[in-house]
Parts: sequence; C-alpha cells; structure tokens
Amino acid sequence: MPQKRARNWDEFRVSAAQRITAASRNATYDGKPPEPLLAIPVLEIELNGDGSVRRVSVMRQPSQARDTVQLAIDAVHRAGPFGEVSHLPRPWKFTEVFLFADDRRFKLRTLDF
Repeated sequence: MPQKRARNWDEFRVSAAQRITAASRNATYDGKPPEPLLAIPVLEIELNGDGSVRRVSVMRQPSQARDTVQLAIDAVHRAGPFGEVSHLPRPWKFTEVFLFADDRRFKLRTLDF
C-alpha cells in the first residue's frame, strides 16, 4: 500500500497507527476500550530516514501481562517500513500506546477517538 507523505509528525503518527492496525488486523479490536484494560505498554519507535524501524524502546512496561510488550513490538515490526521520514524534523521517532484487552487484542491510543 503506497504511503501518503506526512506533512508533520501528527499526520505521521495517525498514518503509522493505521498501518500497524492493518498489519495486525486479527490482533486488534474496534470500539471503546474495555475497563479495566489488561495492559498498557508504551513504545517509542525510532526510524531510519527511509521509514524502516531502527529501534523499538519500551517506555512503559505493564506490571501484569508482560507478554503484551512483545506482542506490541512484533506488531510494529510487522507494519514496517512506515514510509520516508527524512523530510520531517529529527529525531525520527514517535511514541505509541497499546491498549490491550483481556483477549490480548489491542487498540492504539492514537486511533482511540
């Protein structure tokens, strides 16, 4: 799927979240996140100029269901590359919050509106 060139990091984050969701369709859910959530890992995704994943860092490790961190990291890698970012300001990184339900399916905070 051709990547639309993002004009700023806000546009890029939405596009990246849509791409992660599309690449993990069977591992995601729609609608309102359940309460309480099973786990909320937060990842910082660092990219190379071409949009390939350079590094994924865990910014928030959930205290339970720690396996959801690896599920989130795998979803990021499955979705890459994310499209060129060399025209955007450095550093070429963004943060995403994964909202995991009890069945270990996730919704991305960026798309939860």
